[in-house]
Amino acid sequence: MSNKFVSLHENFESVKRTIIKIDEELCNGCGACAAGCREGALQIINGKAVMTNDIYCDGLGACIGECPVGAITLEEREAEPYDHHAVISKSSETMKTDTQPNTILTAQPSELRQFPVQLHLLNPQASYFHKANVLLAADCSAFANGEFHSRFLKGKMLAIACPKLDENQQRYIDKLTVMIDLSQIDTLTVVIMEVPCCNGLLRIAEKSREQAQRHIPIKLITLSVQGEVKCETWM
Repeated sequence: MSNKFVSLHENFESVKRTIIKIDEELCNGCGACAAGCREGALQIINGKAVMTNDIYCDGLGACIGECPVGAITLEEREAEPYDHHAVISKSSETMKTDTQPNTILTAQPSELRQFPVQLHLLNPQASYFHKANVLLAADCSAFANGEFHSRFLKGKMLAIACPKLDENQQRYIDKLTVMIDLSQIDTLTVVIMEVPCCNGLLRIAEKSREQAQRHIPIKLITLSVQGEVKCETWM
């Protein structure tokens, strides 16, 4: 018996099986289905999801749950058999393309302008705080939002703190008060997560402003646990 493997789609022209169906009128071209299709059966072409070849679709319909507008359903029709080996081969070719030497990955520059950054360690009268815009950020925020440096930190001096885990929060209030009165900072931006414990960082900022002789604007930015901006407002 020959051990030579022959792909299923070379042996059979078509069989009746379950396969996905795309409603072009409903499809908004968001690409969620293509990103969620591990077999690579779907692509976005001219703003619509398109089945590239029947042999790549296993008919399980995992992409249905990815579609936010319900444009993908399952139907039973004549189609070429699913070819797992073709899927593996296609995936290998894609990986080769994605890792070509001419692929350029651009590192995002750091916007950090001073060290240290932990509020317990900071000298509130350090020269870099003089008339500066200050960012007071919850410890987790920089990990949650990938644009933290370019969107929030750029042009500001940084202080980080965790209102739940850090002790002696009155020391934080006193330090921020010194920044406001003696270092004469211009603005204070507070970046927190949407979790309840993070609200303590805003209260620290507000108490510092109440305790200070000068009044400065405070900007609140609240992030979801996925790092999306949920709220951005001046206090």
